[in-house]
Amino acid sequence: MDIVHPAIERYLSRLAQVDDEPVVLEMEELAREKGFPIINRLCGQLLEVVARTAGARRIFEMGSGFGYSAYWFSRATGPGGEIHLTDTDPDNERMALEFLGRAGLGGPIQYHVGDAFQALERTSGEFDIVYCDIDKGDYPRAWDEGRKRVRIGGLYVCDNMLWSGRVTGEVEEDDRGWTDAIGATNRAIFEDPDWRSTIVPLRDGVVVAVRVR
Repeated sequence: MDIVHPAIERYLSRLAQVDDEPVVLEMEELAREKGFPIINRLCGQLLEVVARTAGARRIFEMGSGFGYSAYWFSRATGPGGEIHLTDTDPDNERMALEFLGRAGLGGPIQYHVGDAFQALERTSGEFDIVYCDIDKGDYPRAWDEGRKRVRIGGLYVCDNMLWSGRVTGEVEEDDRGWTDAIGATNRAIFEDPDWRSTIVPLRDGVVVAVRVR
């Protein structure tokens, strides 16, 4: 299912070429070569915009890969920020630090190699943004744990919340239970009285929720 009409997607992608920076292009090419699932350019720009709007200085990522989403967040926080990245693969840490360093955006980065939930538990304090892009079966737990760590006025942001349309019940589901997990997470976020939420239908759907109390 095309979340965005292909003509609109092409138009938005042409506008996004303003950010054709060498490191961004390298990271996108690496993702294509490896078949590695990153957020795309349009979602990256969304992350930067919401982070700047929230005045974010402290961000925790649950699932970071080789640093593509962190690239956009670090453009918003600047060198005075603090961005925690998580991934189980030390090669991703190496690549992320190299990419972000060459882009002049490595200053705020702290990379935790290992389980995202354990890293969150070990990292004290509240965050301006908690961002989630881990295995989809863990999305309910990520919301339960992540929402408790966001300050009032801060954001919980999560990718793949439309899941190629499977959450609608009108597209064939997968066999891993991930569709049910994402659907349950969407309901939990939208029904939480302490949060106001929306899903931006870019790429695979990005939920943006703000804590109001």
